[in-house]
Amino acid sequence: MTERTEARLDSWKEIAAYLRRGARTVQRWEREEGLPVHRLRHGTLGSVYAFPAELDQWWTQRSAGRPAAAAAAEPSVAVLPFADMSRERDQAYFCEGVAEEITNALGRVEGLRVASRTAALHARTGAADSREIARRLRVRTLLEGSVRQSAGRLRIAVELVDAHTGFQLWAERYDRETRHVFAVQDEIARAVVGALRLALSPPQAARLWPPGTREVRAYDCYLRGRRLYEQYSTRDVEAALRLFSRAVELDPGYPQAHAGLADCWSYLFLYRDRSETHRASAERASLQAITLAPGSAQAWASRGLALSLSGRDQEAADAFAEAVQLDPGLFEAHYYRARHAFAAGWPQAALRAFEEAMRVRPEDYQAPLLAAQIYDDGGRPEEAATVRRLGIERARRHLEVEPEDARALYMAANGMAALGGRERAREWAERARQLRPDDPMVLYNVACIFSLLEMPEPALDCLEKAVHSGLRQRGWCEHDSNLDALRSHQRFQALLRDL
Repeated sequence: MTERTEARLDSWKEIAAYLRRGARTVQRWEREEGLPVHRLRHGTLGSVYAFPAELDQWWTQRSAGRPAAAAAAEPSVAVLPFADMSRERDQAYFCEGVAEEITNALGRVEGLRVASRTAALHARTGAADSREIARRLRVRTLLEGSVRQSAGRLRIAVELVDAHTGFQLWAERYDRETRHVFAVQDEIARAVVGALRLALSPPQAARLWPPGTREVRAYDCYLRGRRLYEQYSTRDVEAALRLFSRAVELDPGYPQAHAGLADCWSYLFLYRDRSETHRASAERASLQAITLAPGSAQAWASRGLALSLSGRDQEAADAFAEAVQLDPGLFEAHYYRARHAFAAGWPQAALRAFEEAMRVRPEDYQAPLLAAQIYDDGGRPEEAATVRRLGIERARRHLEVEPEDARALYMAANGMAALGGRERAREWAERARQLRPDDPMVLYNVACIFSLLEMPEPALDCLEKAVHSGLRQRGWCEHDSNLDALRSHQRFQALLRDL
């Protein structure tokens, strides 16, 4: 039996064991939650490989509060990653940015359900055809395209396809100067809305493209910076900071670039150098972002993160609440809010925010793995085990796309350690450390894994190195139950005093 098969059998056993303990009958579980557990007993699944997809779908439906049939009847679309047709094949970040902007614009259309950018990226990996991609994303239509950029010229070819029938609903090719990329994105979004026979009211049309930039060089810097920031390592964040700074130089009125700067300064304050300069820079950049775009959820999420650095917990919480109110579908608003609540010692608020993050980005691996720890701490081990398996599976899928993502490796390793998979947990943790041997975020999380594996000396070695490399997250060290095995050690107490 393969390792993957064992993992899926174990996942089904977890659900079955939960039911046997009397939490719910099979019939009631299926009626209330929509998860076909009876197939485990009757052998009609065909393959245990179906488990992760079905559990993903169950979680999405449970979180969204609506049955799959109703969701499928809505107009729906996924914007797949655009292909890079440039000669050097070095425009992947630009292609992703174009697709993301169109995704964001379509997401503001009332009555249209839009798959998230990362869900579309992961669904395409390994999928045989468009029908399979659409099934994974639970959408009816797919927008596919390609981008060629060279010598100031831009060619974007797109087509909208009914995934169920395979028929093309609309297609177009745009040959423009690169500086007209914003107009092309706008035209594509409006054409998709028209092809799906949806109507835009004047207010909707006005907010389809929120205030941003019309300076294409600033836009290019922003796209590259955002991609680097999402790698969540000190080296990449420092590179992203330089790119966001350049974007602001090119367009001082670019709110998203200011929000990007705030996020970078916040990260560096937490994981590199707890200096007043970093904290003040984060606060100043976030304030500028909301001044330029007071209706931007992204700006308010960055503001909340910056405010949390100085212990202004209630102001930070208010900023996160504003971000969620402005855009309930913004993952960062929920995710930043959850991390802040955890560090502040508000576990139930953190859990609610992590669950919302799981709802709005069903393919994310981070929120389930972090929520699992709070479930465990709250005496809910069955739910902790279920979401851990979900997070590990999603991390595996992510690593198929980004095989050198240290964060996916160490977070999945943490889940494996908590589930008793000692050898594999240690192997994945070491892989993460080899990729980023001096990164404080990696070192801290590897320390957590070693602590769970009852290896206190290696855990303390990593934790000390993380602190000496710039980690200053005292709140996490104080409230992180992963480190409980270390708390009686004098070296750990000395680290807390240093923090």
